[in-house]
Amino acid sequence: MAALTPSNALVCQVSLHTGLRIGDVLNLKTEQIKPRFWVTEQKTKKRRMVGLPEALRDSILEQAGEVWAFPGRGKTGHRTRQAVWKDVKRAAKMFRLDQNVAPHSFRKVYAVDLFEKYGDLKTVQRALNHSNETTTILYACAAQVLKAKRLKKASRHGRRVERWNA
Repeated sequence: MAALTPSNALVCQVSLHTGLRIGDVLNLKTEQIKPRFWVTEQKTKKRRMVGLPEALRDSILEQAGEVWAFPGRGKTGHRTRQAVWKDVKRAAKMFRLDQNVAPHSFRKVYAVDLFEKYGDLKTVQRALNHSNETTTILYACAAQVLKAKRLKKASRHGRRVERWNA
Protein backbone atom coordinates (compact mmCIF):
# COMPACT_ATOMS: atom_id res chain seq x y z
CA MET A 1 0.00 0.00 0.00
CA ALA A 2 2.85 2.36 0.82
CA ALA A 3 4.11 2.28 -2.78
CA LEU A 4 0.71 3.02 -4.35
CA THR A 5 -0.43 6.52 -5.20
CA PRO A 6 -2.62 7.83 -2.37
CA SER A 7 -5.80 7.70 -4.44
CA ASN A 8 -5.17 4.14 -5.64
CA ALA A 9 -4.20 3.04 -2.14
CA LEU A 10 -7.58 4.33 -0.98
CA VAL A 11 -9.37 2.31 -3.69
CA CYS A 12 -7.48 -0.81 -2.57
CA GLN A 13 -8.26 -0.14 1.10
CA VAL A 14 -11.97 -0.07 0.27
CA SER A 15 -11.61 -3.40 -1.55
CA LEU A 16 -9.69 -4.87 1.40
CA HIS A 17 -12.33 -3.70 3.85
CA THR A 18 -15.42 -4.68 1.84
CA GLY A 19 -14.29 -7.47 -0.48
CA LEU A 20 -15.68 -5.57 -3.46
CA ARG A 21 -14.09 -5.99 -6.86
CA ILE A 22 -12.04 -2.96 -7.95
CA GLY A 23 -14.56 -2.14 -10.69
CA ASP A 24 -17.34 -2.01 -8.11
CA VAL A 25 -15.28 0.23 -5.82
CA LEU A 26 -14.53 2.60 -8.70
CA ASN A 27 -18.23 2.73 -9.61
CA LEU A 28 -19.17 4.11 -6.20
CA LYS A 29 -20.84 7.48 -6.33
CA THR A 30 -20.09 10.15 -3.77
CA GLU A 31 -23.72 10.18 -2.57
CA GLN A 32 -23.46 6.45 -1.72
CA ILE A 33 -20.60 6.85 0.74
CA LYS A 34 -22.29 6.31 4.11
CA PRO A 35 -21.56 4.07 7.10
CA ARG A 36 -23.56 1.26 5.44
CA PHE A 37 -24.91 1.15 1.89
CA TRP A 38 -26.05 -1.18 -0.86
CA VAL A 39 -23.89 -2.04 -3.86
CA THR A 40 -25.07 -3.88 -6.97
CA GLU A 41 -22.10 -5.85 -8.23
CA GLN A 42 -21.36 -5.31 -11.92
CA LYS A 43 -20.27 -8.89 -12.61
CA THR A 44 -23.08 -10.79 -10.88
CA LYS A 45 -25.80 -8.10 -10.66
CA LYS A 46 -26.27 -9.24 -7.05
CA ARG A 47 -26.84 -6.66 -4.34
CA ARG A 48 -24.97 -6.63 -1.09
CA MET A 49 -24.68 -4.39 1.93
CA VAL A 50 -21.24 -3.03 2.76
CA GLY A 51 -19.99 -0.84 5.56
CA LEU A 52 -17.09 1.55 5.91
CA PRO A 53 -15.41 2.74 9.10
CA GLU A 54 -15.57 6.47 9.71
CA ALA A 55 -11.87 7.17 9.01
CA LEU A 56 -12.00 5.39 5.65
CA ARG A 57 -15.27 7.11 4.75
CA ASP A 58 -13.79 10.52 5.62
CA SER A 59 -10.71 9.82 3.47
CA ILE A 60 -12.91 8.89 0.52
CA LEU A 61 -15.08 11.98 0.88
CA GLU A 62 -12.01 14.25 1.14
CA GLN A 63 -10.89 13.34 -2.35
CA ALA A 64 -14.29 12.51 -3.89
CA GLY A 65 -15.65 14.38 -6.86
CA GLU A 66 -19.13 15.76 -7.32
CA VAL A 67 -20.41 12.53 -8.85
CA TRP A 68 -17.79 9.81 -8.41
CA ALA A 69 -16.19 8.78 -5.13
CA PHE A 70 -12.99 8.08 -7.09
CA PRO A 71 -12.91 10.61 -9.93
CA GLY A 72 -10.71 10.11 -12.96
CA ARG A 73 -8.52 12.63 -14.70
CA GLY A 74 -11.28 13.84 -16.99
CA LYS A 75 -14.26 15.81 -15.80
CA THR A 76 -16.86 13.16 -16.59
CA GLY A 77 -15.72 9.72 -15.47
CA HIS A 78 -14.34 7.77 -12.56
CA ARG A 79 -10.83 6.37 -12.21
CA THR A 80 -10.24 3.33 -14.42
CA ARG A 81 -9.52 -0.26 -13.40
CA GLN A 82 -6.52 -0.13 -15.70
CA ALA A 83 -5.00 2.82 -13.82
CA VAL A 84 -5.30 0.95 -10.50
CA TRP A 85 -3.97 -2.26 -12.09
CA LYS A 86 -0.92 -0.46 -13.46
CA ASP A 87 -0.16 1.13 -10.10
CA VAL A 88 -0.51 -2.18 -8.20
CA LYS A 89 1.78 -3.93 -10.71
CA ARG A 90 4.33 -1.11 -10.42
CA ALA A 91 4.30 -1.33 -6.61
CA ALA A 92 4.67 -5.13 -6.65
CA LYS A 93 7.61 -4.84 -9.03
CA MET A 94 9.18 -2.16 -6.82
CA PHE A 95 9.11 -4.57 -3.86
CA ARG A 96 10.23 -7.47 -6.10
CA LEU A 97 7.32 -9.64 -5.06
CA ASP A 98 7.53 -13.05 -6.68
CA GLN A 99 3.81 -13.76 -6.55
CA ASN A 100 1.31 -12.34 -9.01
CA VAL A 101 -0.23 -9.29 -7.38
CA ALA A 102 -3.15 -7.48 -8.98
CA PRO A 103 -6.11 -5.42 -7.72
CA HIS A 104 -8.19 -8.61 -7.41
CA SER A 105 -5.64 -9.82 -4.83
CA PHE A 106 -7.25 -7.48 -2.30
CA ARG A 107 -10.55 -9.35 -2.63
CA LYS A 108 -8.68 -12.59 -1.98
CA VAL A 109 -6.97 -11.12 1.09
CA TYR A 110 -10.43 -10.12 2.34
CA ALA A 111 -11.59 -13.73 1.89
CA VAL A 112 -8.53 -15.17 3.66
CA ASP A 113 -9.02 -12.76 6.58
CA LEU A 114 -12.71 -13.65 6.88
CA PHE A 115 -11.96 -17.36 6.78
CA GLU A 116 -9.26 -17.01 9.43
CA LYS A 117 -11.57 -14.91 11.61
CA TYR A 118 -14.71 -17.09 11.39
CA GLY A 119 -13.41 -20.45 10.12
CA ASP A 120 -16.65 -20.88 8.21
CA LEU A 121 -16.68 -21.21 4.44
CA LYS A 122 -20.40 -20.35 4.16
CA THR A 123 -19.79 -16.98 5.83
CA VAL A 124 -17.04 -16.20 3.33
CA GLN A 125 -19.21 -17.41 0.44
CA ARG A 126 -22.08 -15.10 1.50
CA ALA A 127 -19.73 -12.15 2.00
CA LEU A 128 -18.26 -12.56 -1.50
CA ASN A 129 -21.63 -13.32 -3.11
CA HIS A 130 -20.24 -16.50 -4.65
CA SER A 131 -22.75 -18.95 -6.12
CA ASN A 132 -20.24 -21.78 -6.12
CA GLU A 133 -18.54 -22.99 -2.94
CA THR A 134 -15.53 -24.20 -4.97
CA THR A 135 -14.72 -20.63 -5.99
CA THR A 136 -14.90 -19.56 -2.36
CA ILE A 137 -12.48 -22.32 -1.35
CA LEU A 138 -9.95 -21.01 -3.88
CA TYR A 139 -10.23 -17.52 -2.40
CA ALA A 140 -10.28 -18.52 1.27
CA CYS A 141 -7.31 -20.85 0.90
CA ALA A 142 -5.22 -18.48 -1.25
CA ALA A 143 -2.69 -18.00 1.57
CA GLN A 144 -2.14 -21.75 1.95
CA VAL A 145 -1.75 -22.15 -1.83
CA LEU A 146 0.87 -19.38 -1.90
CA LYS A 147 2.78 -20.97 1.00
CA ALA A 148 2.74 -24.36 -0.73
CA LYS A 149 4.08 -22.80 -3.95
CA ARG A 150 6.89 -21.08 -2.08
CA LEU A 151 7.86 -24.30 -0.29
CA LYS A 152 7.84 -26.23 -3.57
CA LYS A 153 9.95 -23.60 -5.31
CA ALA A 154 12.43 -23.47 -2.43
CA SER A 155 12.79 -27.26 -2.33
CA ARG A 156 13.43 -27.36 -6.10
CA HIS A 157 16.32 -24.98 -5.59
CA GLY A 158 17.64 -26.85 -2.55
CA ARG A 159 16.92 -24.00 -0.16
CA ARG A 160 15.55 -24.29 3.31
CA VAL A 161 12.52 -22.11 3.96
CA GLU A 162 12.06 -20.74 7.42
CA ARG A 163 8.58 -21.24 8.78
CA TRP A 164 7.90 -17.49 9.13
CA ASN A 165 9.09 -16.94 5.57
CA ALA A 166 6.83 -19.55 4.04
